[in-house]
Amino acid sequence: MFLRPALSAAAGAALLLLAAPAVVAVADPTESVTVDPVGRIAADGTVTLSGTYRCAANTGPVFVSSSVGQDSHVTHGLGGTRAVCDGAEHTWKNTGKATPNDLAPGAARVEATLMELRPDSGLPLPRFHATQKRDVTLTES
Repeated sequence: MFLRPALSAAAGAALLLLAAPAVVAVADPTESVTVDPVGRIAADGTVTLSGTYRCAANTGPVFVSSSVGQDSHVTHGLGGTRAVCDGAEHTWKNTGKATPNDLAPGAARVEATLMELRPDSGLPLPRFHATQKRDVTLTES
């Protein structure tokens, strides 16, 4: 079997991905994302977060992602909404299900990020347009 060449190729591909430059951009002051002060949590652990965003023209797909947590050790990603970047303000809403009993009604910390997957030499690399961290209240829905 040719296991060694296959492992070498896989290791080389992994090193290429790790060596890829991070895309860091200075935020455009006209681009923003906000988080509403109240989120919803259902009895089955389904959480709904919302807010607004604004972004300018882009070259790749843009998403609003969000995460929520109630302690400093665990956060839960709650899906992503495809963004329309036309300079106008739009609303976003993400819904996801946390591990049962990990979240409860009450205070929580939410982070929303407006991120583009910009093609760069064939690889989609992230470009962050805006982010906001906010304390919110999760209420039963």
